[in-house]
Formats: sequence, C-alpha cells, structure tokens
Amino acid sequence: MNLDELRALLARHARPDMSTAIDGVRISKVERQTPPTTSMSGTVLALIAQGAKRMALGDRVYEYRAGQYLVASVDLPVTGRFTQASPDAPALGFGLVLHPAMVAELLLQAAPGDLPPLAGPPPSGLVVSDAPDELGDAVIRLLRLLDRPRDVTVLAPLIKREILWLLLTGEQGAAVRQLGLADSSLSHVARAVRWIRDHFAQSFRVEDLARLSGMSVSAFYRNFQAVTAMSPIQFQKQIRLQEARLLLATHPNDVTGVATRVGYESASQFSREYRRQFGAPPSQDATRLRAVPRVEVPAVV
Repeated sequence: MNLDELRALLARHARPDMSTAIDGVRISKVERQTPPTTSMSGTVLALIAQGAKRMALGDRVYEYRAGQYLVASVDLPVTGRFTQASPDAPALGFGLVLHPAMVAELLLQAAPGDLPPLAGPPPSGLVVSDAPDELGDAVIRLLRLLDRPRDVTVLAPLIKREILWLLLTGEQGAAVRQLGLADSSLSHVARAVRWIRDHFAQSFRVEDLARLSGMSVSAFYRNFQAVTAMSPIQFQKQIRLQEARLLLATHPNDVTGVATRVGYESASQFSREYRRQFGAPPSQDATRLRAVPRVEVPAVV
C-alpha cells in the first residue's frame, strides 16, 4: 500500500464536515490529540493513513493506527480519542459507510465456494485488522476520483463494490458478511439495537427484545453481549447518557428535565451515572461543553 499517496489524497480533500463528492465516503483530518468523545459508530469501514486512535466499546478497547482498518458492523455507542495527532502530522483517515443492501447484493452474486461457511458465535460489532495491500490500493483508486469528478458517477460504485468484496473475503469477512444476511445472529442483534436506540427513554423487558430478535432469551443475551460487549440494559444506559449530554449542551440549567426526557426517574441516579461516564456532574459538564468551541471529531474514522 502506498501510504504516502494515501496521505496526500486525504490531506488534499479533507473538509471540516468530513464529506466528499463520493456518496458514503468520508475523510477525517484531526490536528491534535483529543479527549475521549462518546458517539455512535455507524456501520462503517475506517482505514487510518496517519496517526492513531483508541476506541472503547463496553469493556473492550481497540487501537488502530496507520495501515490498519476497523469495521463497525453494528451502530454502537463508542468512546474514542486520537492518541497521535498534531498540526505537523495530523491524523488522517478514510471512511466508507457500509450498507447491508450492498453487502447482500454481493453475497447473492458470489459463486458457491467463494466464501467460507459461517461458523461459531457472532463476531464483535467492532473488529480491527492490518490492511492488505489490495484494500489500500482500492481505497487510493477511489480517492483519486476526487480529482476526476467526471468519472465519479460511473467508476465510484465499481470501486466501492471491489472494496466490499475485499472486506468480505478478508480477515474480518465474517463481520461484514453478517451485515448483509437477514437471518444472521448479528442482524437479529442489530434489530434489538435499533429498537433500543429509537426508544431509549422507554423501559423494556429482555424477553420482549428477544422475541423481537427471533431468539430465545438465553441466546439473545449471549449474542447481544458478544456483538456489543454490553448487556441490553448497559447499552440503553450508554444511549441515554449520550443523548443527555447533547441536550445539556443547549439546556445546561435543566438537569432534572433532561434526566426525565432520557428516561431516568431519579435525578440523583442520573447525576451519579453521568458523572461516572463523563467525569463531571451534569451541570458542570454542560458549562464546560458550552465554553469549549465545538470541533467535529469523527466517531470511528
């Protein structure tokens, strides 16, 4: 992989909002080490060309640096920070949004025997590997299209399919493959994840989520923890606290109201868990957030 060319392309085309002229392609450029930031991962491939990042999911910690890629196959609440970044050597990353429909289409087109059978428990929702040369070369060819806008419409979809195929046949193929299988354990867990994310302020019974996911309670609980590194209740707490932090940035004097809006019945319990998560009481953290200029920090890329 030509990391020098990859870095040059990323640095030249980086925008403050990470967007590019190619649908689903994101570029990040971060010029300083960052404090831990909580966010949702999205379903994405992230390839680092320069710098390093540390990501926490539940009790699992992932580190990836130049020449490595991360795949998030489920939209998960993560905490991340750049550990290597400076104005002279900014962290540079490429991101590609992974769509289940595109993965499913490739799986349908694959010939029998092209992919090994799936076996064992579902993979974690986050996985990290060294990027093979062919994956890096495909990413470079995709980014070169940013210098040739006329070619984007025709060629970008072809190269994105190539990248997806390389992921499916690579070391972390099981995680990407399950993203496109409607009956996979990962897709069943993702159904429960979406429900919790969309109804985070509501209480629920694990039995009901298991039924929604089409699993027994024991299988659901086991698979949910394998994918997310959290129990369903812990997952909901992460979503609630992230949402509360966003609300407090605009309503710093209404801690009790924010606690209620995200589903807490006890303001004191909310304050305890908020402080444990973010290192400061809600009102103090809200004041700090308002005083610091907002910098766009990508979740995974």
